[in-house]
Amino acid sequence: MSGTVVVRENGQGRYQQEVIAGQHRLIADEPASMGGSDAGPAPFDFVMAGLGACTSMTLRMYAERKELALRRVNVELSHHKVDGALRDCIERRITLEGDLTPEQRQRLLEIANKCPVHRALSQSFQLDCKLVD
Repeated sequence: MSGTVVVRENGQGRYQQEVIAGQHRLIADEPASMGGSDAGPAPFDFVMAGLGACTSMTLRMYAERKELALRRVNVELSHHKVDGALRDCIERRITLEGDLTPEQRQRLLEIANKCPVHRALSQSFQLDCKLVD
């Protein structure tokens, strides 16, 4: 199925996982402080990478369509707990390089908040979980 990602234990460490996304193979793991061997990004690192990549790509597409002088986008993300550790918060810090007016910079910030992954994460997901025989 298109868009399917497969994740399975790889037998190389306590928590190591092989992640298969199309033709791409990656390793996921927990850091040593969580009992893993830190052989790859942790699960929330993958979530943040997806959000950061989508943000940057969305900004690039918008800038090209509007012919803005955006030279480079940098998105730095961090994850922490809020509301007495009841909710997760991902903070994005976006750096826009290029000869942009304050109005263009503000519009690009608004566009960043419209990237598909941002919209999906800020809404309530419907997550279905099924056992397969």
